[in-house]
Amino acid sequence: MIPHRATAAEPWPGWVTSRAAQAAYGEHLVRVCELIPALLYGQVMDRKDLAVAHEQGDQDQVLSAVGLQAMEYRDELLETAVVLDVLALCHPPGGYLPRPYIEEPGGPDKADELRTDASAVASDLASYDLRHGTSRTGDIPPALQDGCTESERDALRAYARREWRAREERHGRP
Repeated sequence: MIPHRATAAEPWPGWVTSRAAQAAYGEHLVRVCELIPALLYGQVMDRKDLAVAHEQGDQDQVLSAVGLQAMEYRDELLETAVVLDVLALCHPPGGYLPRPYIEEPGGPDKADELRTDASAVASDLASYDLRHGTSRTGDIPPALQDGCTESERDALRAYARREWRAREERHGRP
């Protein structure tokens, strides 16, 4: 069997990205798609190690693990924001759920929920960068507030994209 070679159009076998995702991320799209399984696996393993250390009463290991997770928080926000953004871009265009969201019978449209989650994580990234001065691109949009507009949400997702591209280019990735 020939292994699948990831491309921006088909990052995984049988999964085709949208033109919107390809336009937004270009050559970086393959790298974003590689992050999805890595993020999921990394989060599970980090929590497993922390749980084992806690169960064994190893307070030094618990404090060390928590400290490492705190240092990695900004990268995880950025990576999660772009993964959610790519997934949202691969769904049909649509809106966002209102903020604050009130659960309704039948639940929200999954694509709207995904777009909303993408903007919420991007908002957390922007808040973090404002607080800690960690932005690579500047021009940080304000965090989401109740009653925010779709353009404010779009601006936060665009900010996460800019930060992602800047990080990738800094690491010498095209």
